[in-house]
Amino acid sequence: MKQKNRFSFIFVIAVIFSAILSGCSYDKPTSNNSSGKSDKGDTVAKRDEIKVGLDVDAGTMDPRLSKDTSAKRVSELVYDGLVRLSANLEAEPALATKWENPDPTTWIFTLRENVTFHDGEPFTAEDVKYTYDSLIDPNFKAPYASLYAPIQSVEVVNEHQVKFTLKESSAPLLSYMDIGIVPKHIGEKNDNSLSNTPVGTGPYKMVKWDKNSKIAFEANENYWNGKPKTKKVTYFIIPDNSTRVASLESGDIDLVHSPLSPQDIKRIKENDQFEVKEMEGLGFTYLNFNQKNPILSDLKVRQAISYLVNKKVISNDIYQGMDKPGKSPLIPASWAYNDSISGFSYDPDKAAALFKEAGWEDTDGDKILDKDGKKLSITLSTHSEDPNRMQTVEFLQNEFTKYGVQTEVKTSEWPTFSTSLTEGKFDIALVGWLNLVDPDRSFYNPFHTNGGSNYGKYSNPTVDSLIEKGRTTLDSKERTTIYQEAAKIVTEEVAYDVLLYQGYIAMYNKKVTGFNAHPSGSFYGLKDAEVSN
Repeated sequence: MKQKNRFSFIFVIAVIFSAILSGCSYDKPTSNNSSGKSDKGDTVAKRDEIKVGLDVDAGTMDPRLSKDTSAKRVSELVYDGLVRLSANLEAEPALATKWENPDPTTWIFTLRENVTFHDGEPFTAEDVKYTYDSLIDPNFKAPYASLYAPIQSVEVVNEHQVKFTLKESSAPLLSYMDIGIVPKHIGEKNDNSLSNTPVGTGPYKMVKWDKNSKIAFEANENYWNGKPKTKKVTYFIIPDNSTRVASLESGDIDLVHSPLSPQDIKRIKENDQFEVKEMEGLGFTYLNFNQKNPILSDLKVRQAISYLVNKKVISNDIYQGMDKPGKSPLIPASWAYNDSISGFSYDPDKAAALFKEAGWEDTDGDKILDKDGKKLSITLSTHSEDPNRMQTVEFLQNEFTKYGVQTEVKTSEWPTFSTSLTEGKFDIALVGWLNLVDPDRSFYNPFHTNGGSNYGKYSNPTVDSLIEKGRTTLDSKERTTIYQEAAKIVTEEVAYDVLLYQGYIAMYNKKVTGFNAHPSGSFYGLKDAEVSN
């Protein structure tokens, strides 16, 4: 109990200090309420702007190059994909009005007519071909190129029809075709302008980007799916969770969503001015073990460390039940989920036994395990924008040190942390995966030897084979069996230690109407939202 209280005290002080700093790092939203009444003179006026609080800035405005959630939130307003995924993760028409799959390796998409990009140029099949050709071009270096690797070629049938020929069948491919289509006439200039000035066909145009401060959008009056209800949307970058929620309470912003701090959620729930939507999310939070680290390359050491992770305490005391204890990379929202894949429970005795088997013992009485004159020393890292994750690594530091693992904590802002992660410059990183619309997305990039996000350099030929088979098998029951087998292996071998299954929470002022929260966190629904004065 004393330990819990100590962490709670540290967390409160950290939040207060962070809020003070964060409060100076962004432009405070200003009121711009539109005035006036209806023709009858008795209705409430609508504001011409919806203000949204985000935790981190976007890394790029080009959907093909995006690898962070804020970039995706931009893409959802500015761009349309061939399809859009419903709340049930079913593909629905977007820029494609229909599609055919005449054989396992052929997809034919019929495109929507009379659609224009924000600069007035017409959308055609050439833009679809250009977008996907670049995604599968190894020289373009799209972060998620492996998702589209099954595509062999893209052929323009006519102005409003495009044909995809695959190298082999791909069960999840349709789920990935929600990526934004970019204009060929701009992209082929190769001037990187789309990274800073996006041009799409979506409901909103981006008009200004003040980096690390705000991103401003204006309605696309000619949007094919109906003119947006509100003229402007502005994203305000507010790194600290509690500061972001305080801005909601003060009326400076209208909507915030995950990540959030549990004590703030509880307070907002008790305030009848706000709506709180909670649902099962499409992501998990995990410890990523860098297997290029000589210490962590030993399976017994990774397993021992996993036995020192008290997921129930992290879920209950730090996240206060907002996120649930995790087990494997198969999330509960997935059709392939299997609760019997149990992962590692908290068991310091088993940890001690495994450390000893691996040759690590306290030989000099300093309470730190050593081997061949070297201390068992690791660094835990995460990003500073999320106080829940910061408190989690501090809690783990205390636990690991208590049982003989000399542990340093390193936190940095998201851009720095993300770069270290992608460059493999970490020992154990606390991070999360989102938008896991298919098990393939949970497995191919992070666990395949050639996966684009395999930052820990995990490699197992059996797992590679299972992942490849899961991608090409079209029978859902067989895919379930395949992914459950792969999940058991990567969990036992501690490629990741999945700490938590994420919940998704959106909180907004009740003056906001027409917005439907989506488990992926999509903001596309803002096109139908309004805010009253």
